[in-house]
Amino acid sequence: MTWDFSTEPEWEQELDWMRDLMREEVLPLESLGLDHQTFMKAIRPLQERVKARGLWAAHLGPELGGAGFGQVKLALMHEVLGASELGPPVFGNQAPDSGNIELMAIAANEEQRERWLAPLLGGEVLSAFSMTELGTGSDPRQFKTRAVREGDEWVIDGTKWFVSNADRSAFHIVMCVTDPDADPYRGQSMIIVPTDAPGIEMRKLGILNDPHHVGPVHDHCEVNYRGVRVPAGNLLGEQGGAFTLAQKRLGPGRIHHCMRWLGVARRAFDAMCERAVSMSVHGSLLAEKEFIQDFIALSAAEIAAARLLTINTAWKIDQVGASNCRVEISMIKYHGAKVLHNVLDRSIQVHGSLGLSTDMPLQEMYAYSRSARMYDGPDEVHKATAARLIARQYAPREVPTDHIPTRRAAALEKYRDLFDLVSAQ
Repeated sequence: MTWDFSTEPEWEQELDWMRDLMREEVLPLESLGLDHQTFMKAIRPLQERVKARGLWAAHLGPELGGAGFGQVKLALMHEVLGASELGPPVFGNQAPDSGNIELMAIAANEEQRERWLAPLLGGEVLSAFSMTELGTGSDPRQFKTRAVREGDEWVIDGTKWFVSNADRSAFHIVMCVTDPDADPYRGQSMIIVPTDAPGIEMRKLGILNDPHHVGPVHDHCEVNYRGVRVPAGNLLGEQGGAFTLAQKRLGPGRIHHCMRWLGVARRAFDAMCERAVSMSVHGSLLAEKEFIQDFIALSAAEIAAARLLTINTAWKIDQVGASNCRVEISMIKYHGAKVLHNVLDRSIQVHGSLGLSTDMPLQEMYAYSRSARMYDGPDEVHKATAARLIARQYAPREVPTDHIPTRRAAALEKYRDLFDLVSAQ
């Protein structure tokens, strides 16, 4: 299979427009400490500009109001937007809404599309993906949240953990057990639950990069569903189809995460290099110190490698689909998260105490980078997945393929006539 990551010059012009918007309009908002409601009001005019440009919800097909860009273009787009957490909402592709929209585009019926998907597409409401449960690690087969069918309703009981924007959303997509006796991969379903449904209780969670749960884009909650009743028609997709839907939702989304991380890493790298050519110690610039040069060289190589690995994965998804790219998707997840952490750590080190202070955004980026190794599956699970799938490509052999004595014997037999000819001469 030949590789071709090229995009037309017109797309580079669009990327330039996005970079200008981010630099001139979005990044200045970071310093204002806006709460969620104020931030959403502040970006409304920017969202309208994005829509007028044809870049709104670009991860979606034209039938849903998006531009139908492939994963390569989306990857390059998210690299630009990812320089700030404030970027994706301006373009209508922030998590978890972007993934939920893709999920509903696959599985929602007409009534669900009209009631839930349409306002989400328009940026009128937010949504939550209620999946994780405390104590189950990365194994969703252990989920305990149940949904029992009673007449024309589902009755939901259980507790979900670390649900992004649960209290800010209009509805949750809840992954719950609907058939405890079925195969673990066929016993769970997804159900749409209005956030104002009776029986929902939420507790805000402070996290590493947002201990006071005041983030302008995301917050996180523990959600208790206590006898929550919703119509049977709120079932999303087929009963027992949650695992299949979850994989369709999470796979391409990891491309977007990884490219956003590269946007953050690049911003930290630029800050590090600027500091290195600006500060002098012991008679010379930091940029002239060998250990700082090592920081710069390693960071540049790591960013470039992670970028190419991610774009290659995006291109392959465009060619053969996400289900055929499980190894690549896992690799970019654990590799990209590590690169993000490494570059930020070096940038903070070069800035010294300034890098630790809130006078620079690096400390918040650093705290954010730690979560990258966990969400959408911890690094360890992705490494195990990649290793397992790669190992399947090999067959056991009693004698190694590259065993030199065995190869020598085969080569002597293969070229016997040649050796006989040489001997005869």
